[in-house]
Amino acid sequence: MKPLFIWAGGKNKMLKHYVDLMSPYTIETYSEPFFGGGAMFLYVMKHYQPKRVFINDINKGIINIYRHIKVDCDSFCSLMDKYSAKYLPLSKEDRKLYYYDLRTENAEDYLKWSSLEESVVLYFLMKTGFNGIWQINKNTNGRYGTPSGLLNQKDSVYDKENLKEWSSVLNSTDSVITSVDWKEVPMGDFTFYDPPYRDSFANYNTKFPDSETEELIRRVENNKNVWLCNRDSGDLFFENRRATLNKFPVTYTAGRRKKTENGFAAKKATEILLYN
Repeated sequence: MKPLFIWAGGKNKMLKHYVDLMSPYTIETYSEPFFGGGAMFLYVMKHYQPKRVFINDINKGIINIYRHIKVDCDSFCSLMDKYSAKYLPLSKEDRKLYYYDLRTENAEDYLKWSSLEESVVLYFLMKTGFNGIWQINKNTNGRYGTPSGLLNQKDSVYDKENLKEWSSVLNSTDSVITSVDWKEVPMGDFTFYDPPYRDSFANYNTKFPDSETEELIRRVENNKNVWLCNRDSGDLFFENRRATLNKFPVTYTAGRRKKTENGFAAKKATEILLYN
C-alpha cells in the first residue's frame, strides 16, 4: 500500500530514519493535522492499528478525495476509469490538450459536477500533472493550476487496487477526516505535524508564517509523543529548543530540480525532526 499521489515533502523517504525512533508502545489514537499524501499514516496503521485517527489538511480538494474513497470507492474508480478511457488512447500531444482542457474545466466550470466528480477530476489531474507539485494560478481561478507532467502512462493512470486498500484502511478504524485549521484537530497518543516547509517553493494556497511554526514547537515541547518535521533552512530556527532535534539528509525528486552544467539534478537538502 502506498500514498495515493506524489506529494512534495511526502515522508516516504524519511520513514527509514523515523522507524528506529518510534517506541514499541500502543497507539490508540493517531492525529495528523497536515496530512498531504499520508505516508506516516500508512506506517502507523500497518504497525500500530490505532482505534481512532484524525486526518486533516487545510487543502479541501485532497481531503474530499480521501472522503469519497472512504465512502464510495467503487463510484470513484468508475469515474476515474471513464476519464482514463478517454485519455489513454491519445497521442502525447493530444493528451496534453486533454489535460489542459480538463484543467480549465476544473477551474471555470466545476459547479456542474457533483462533489464526487469534482474530486475525481482533481485526482486525475494530480496523477497526470507535474511531479507532485500543487500549484495555484490566477488563470485557473485560484484552483489547481499545476502544469502537465510527462504524460507517458501506458496501461493505466492510477492504481485501482491501491485505492481499494485505502478505502479498506479508512473504514477499518474510526477515521475522522476534516479540513480545518490545524489547531482545531485533537491531539492523539501520537501526533505528527508536517506543516508547509519554511522557504517552500510549493504553493499550497495557504500561508504558514513562523509564528505558526513556533506554536507547533511549543506543542512538541509541552507534550510527549509529538513530532514536528520541517526543512532545515540553515538559520538555526529549530536549534536550542526544549526537545530533541535530529537532522537527516534527503534528496528531493518531486518538484523543482537544481540546475547544473549537466542538466537538472535532484535537489539535496536536510530535514529536521523535533520531538519530545
